[in-house]
Amino acid sequence: MNVYAIGDLHLSNAQPKAMDIFGEHWKNHFEKISADWKARVTEEDMVLIPGDISWAMKLEDARPDLDAICRLPGKKVMIKGNHDFWWGSMAKVNAMLHNDTHILQNNCIEAGKYVVCGTRGWTLPQDGGFSENDRKIYEREKIRLKLSLDAAKRFPEKEKIVMMHFPPIYQHMRDTDFARIIEEEHVSEVVFGHLHGDILKTVHLTDVREKNVNYNLVSADYLDFKLKKIR
Repeated sequence: MNVYAIGDLHLSNAQPKAMDIFGEHWKNHFEKISADWKARVTEEDMVLIPGDISWAMKLEDARPDLDAICRLPGKKVMIKGNHDFWWGSMAKVNAMLHNDTHILQNNCIEAGKYVVCGTRGWTLPQDGGFSENDRKIYEREKIRLKLSLDAAKRFPEKEKIVMMHFPPIYQHMRDTDFARIIEEEHVSEVVFGHLHGDILKTVHLTDVREKNVNYNLVSADYLDFKLKKIR
């Protein structure tokens, strides 16, 4: 089993949104992703999608975007991003998924020799403008990450991979609460997205190894719309 990752798909099949307003490189971006995916991923492989899946505001409007992902080969595992406003209850989202497609929400997904955990994450307290409301969400996300990792203790022999949408570290912020939780649970790989645009010219967070954990930035545009092989 190979493990791949790509985040921030930003699909909009129900109400098409021209993504090239964010740059010419976004034109037909899902066609690029799909072509690379189909060329490399087999049904025995797993693909991790760390959030910002669809621009839809309602769950029913996200259906064609979810269907497009479900139809792709391999085992698909997704988490919620900050733009996934369509995301409803776990039961309602799961009812729309098929073809070995799964979501993470206070749980874990095991496949082969791996167990995948994760949560959305949030802005870090070290960032400027961190508010009291941010603090509440941040603390809740720490709890959700712990719950997911606790669920993985049922599979002690499996290698742990964590998915987050927001970066758990930045190049100048390595000692974070999220990082400490990840290190304490002996996670081997972390994948995350969220970062786009000009910040990608200065950020250096792909293939970062910190305290025996590999951190992988997998935003679709950062990867030039090609999946990154994690394992």
